Amino acid sequence: RMRDWLRRIRGAMGMGLIWAAAWFGFGPILLAGMTLVDLLFESAVLGAYGFFGGVTFSLVLGVAERRRRFDEMSLPRFAAWGALGGLGVYVLMLLSAQWAATLGDFWSLSVPLVLLGAGSSAGSLALARRAADRELLKAGEGVAEAGLTEEERRELLQ
Repeated sequence: RMRDWLRRIRGAMGMGLIWAAAWFGFGPILLAGMTLVDLLFESAVLGAYGFFGGVTFSLVLGVAERRRRFDEMSLPRFAAWGALGGLGVYVLMLLSAQWAATLGDFWSLSVPLVLLGAGSSAGSLALARRAADRELLKAGEGVAEAGLTEEERRELLQ
């Protein structure tokens, strides 16, 4: 039981780190027109919000989709959960004293954050599926030794 909780916490932290890196990288596009020092600082802050968004997304996904594996989830539904997470990050920013003065226009930052959340979640699903596919391919390397026909091998790897 404790091992399951540690695995979930590690997964949530990993998701947060992936989102933080993506959001930090998106900072120069979203925050164009700043000096280099301000841009780096604000991108780092955006990366921190991305970390929060990734961890929150992971927790919400774990509750909402707990009985489904990644290969059973649809990309649009996954992206919708991420978009909701991006909107949650916007609400967190509104509550933050640092950003409150600059967030007067709802659309100027909420839309990019919703898109960042949806894109980050879609990218996370793509990475997870790719890793799962790689594991399947690695597991299928011993198929030839089992004496299966070519058609049976293709069926097994699908």
